[in-house]
Amino acid sequence: MTTNHSPVLIVGAGPVGMVLALTLAHLDTPSIIVERNLHTTRHPKMDLTNGRSMEIFRALGIADELRAVAVPADQPLDVIWATSPGGHILHRFAYPSPNAAREIARLNNDGTATHEPSMRVSQVVLEPALKAQLDASPLIDVRFGWAFDGLRQSNDGVIASLFCTDTGMNEAVACDYLVGCDGGGSRVRDAIGIESEGDYAIAEFYMIHFRCARSDVFTRFGPVFHLQTSSGTLISQNGNDIWTLHVLAPPDADPKTLLRDFVGAEIDAEILVANPWTPHMTVAKTYRDGRVFIAGDAAHQVIPTGGYGMNTGVGDAADLGWKLAAVCKGWGGESLLTSYEAERRPVALRNREAAARHVIVRQQISEQIHNAQALGDLDAPDAAHRRIAVGRAIAALGNLENESWGIEHGFTYCGSPLLESETVEPTFNPERCEPSTAPGCRFPNYYLDNGRPIADKFGRGFTLLAIGSVEIGRIDACALAIGMPLKIVRLEVEPSTQKLESLIILVRPDHHIAWRGDQQPDDWRPILNRVVGLVSPLIPEERVA
Repeated sequence: MTTNHSPVLIVGAGPVGMVLALTLAHLDTPSIIVERNLHTTRHPKMDLTNGRSMEIFRALGIADELRAVAVPADQPLDVIWATSPGGHILHRFAYPSPNAAREIARLNNDGTATHEPSMRVSQVVLEPALKAQLDASPLIDVRFGWAFDGLRQSNDGVIASLFCTDTGMNEAVACDYLVGCDGGGSRVRDAIGIESEGDYAIAEFYMIHFRCARSDVFTRFGPVFHLQTSSGTLISQNGNDIWTLHVLAPPDADPKTLLRDFVGAEIDAEILVANPWTPHMTVAKTYRDGRVFIAGDAAHQVIPTGGYGMNTGVGDAADLGWKLAAVCKGWGGESLLTSYEAERRPVALRNREAAARHVIVRQQISEQIHNAQALGDLDAPDAAHRRIAVGRAIAALGNLENESWGIEHGFTYCGSPLLESETVEPTFNPERCEPSTAPGCRFPNYYLDNGRPIADKFGRGFTLLAIGSVEIGRIDACALAIGMPLKIVRLEVEPSTQKLESLIILVRPDHHIAWRGDQQPDDWRPILNRVVGLVSPLIPEERVA
């Protein structure tokens, strides 16, 4: 028996599912979110929320609450390659703390950075903080301990079968749309028969998540985010006493032995979680079947190099969330939903390729270290010249997995069916965010003379930026006629607004550019119809008062 109805049912309450629910609520759209587990994750699956995800959290009004549980923002994000934790440093890739990065972005004010810096936080810590935001929302029905068991859909909606993992009680939920955010082994993806392409088993890794009261064991080289050797990667999870080690090892390996071998000595450590894991490099062939969508790991899986897993999923949630809200509220059309895959799948493919490139660089660095070790102990007193040579080789190979700003926040949706293509589209550079207000680009981060980012002025729906005294016509009436939420923001002519390339810029709810121009169009109606997925002309002249 169907006992509930919701505009959107979200299966899976990891970060992606929770961000999707929060995005819908931000646009006044109710949802039900179900999670088969009774609690948030206890596995440290992720350790960095990148700047673009933090911008999304800021737009949702929750960035400060999440930073309150994260690693303190005054700690740097240095990545160190060393012979061992107790040996010698080979090369340090130094990165500023989030606090310093924020100030650098404000002082440079060149549009290449995000207006929220990245955040060091384990998913173990992030998920409870996100869940607290869900629990506080009257628009989100949060159900942990409920598992998805199947679905059937029609032209009118979806009926999902659920069961309580504690009592075994069954329930059917009716919804207008269902989104599978239920991870790499997605049952929703399987239920709608979507296949993935790519590699399903890259290598065999082993993870040891542990507490060590003697943090000095791992901070011989000063504060560190990642400490990497040729045998593994050690991640500082809380900037103090909790760490995660990833090494290549078979499933039956002994975690204490792996930890001892990495450190080079016995240490007093409390192992919190230890398990083998196999990374995948897959992307779903399609992101939708009728009224059912997939997002996050259900749609794409990558090896963690670069940190593109959860962060790509958060981007999925931001994109799909406003589009589902628009359709459910009646001001968005079918083309809006079709555009989700057209915009987000190319991002996943690019990110998968980038992660693979980073793996190759890591392998090349490890080869440099192994070759030097073959000539003798790299920690020996007479090995200084070999350590210097290896360090130079590491520096030359670089650390793009922590510096690919184009991949992280410089991606565009140029070519989306919602957008008119310009004659010359911006060139995508995976290594650098090239600021642009061309349709499809993320609105670049510029600061006004008062020190605030322009994006802080955006509304929850669409925003029209008008620079100076430029005429904008009757866009407000046209938006009102279709129910499209629109905030009009007038900005003075000043150095930052002069960098925006156009005098009129229409920004979507996800802060990507929908349209731009130097003068008002002859008719706003076909433009608005297109950017919200409606077939023109659906705004009769008589409805524009």
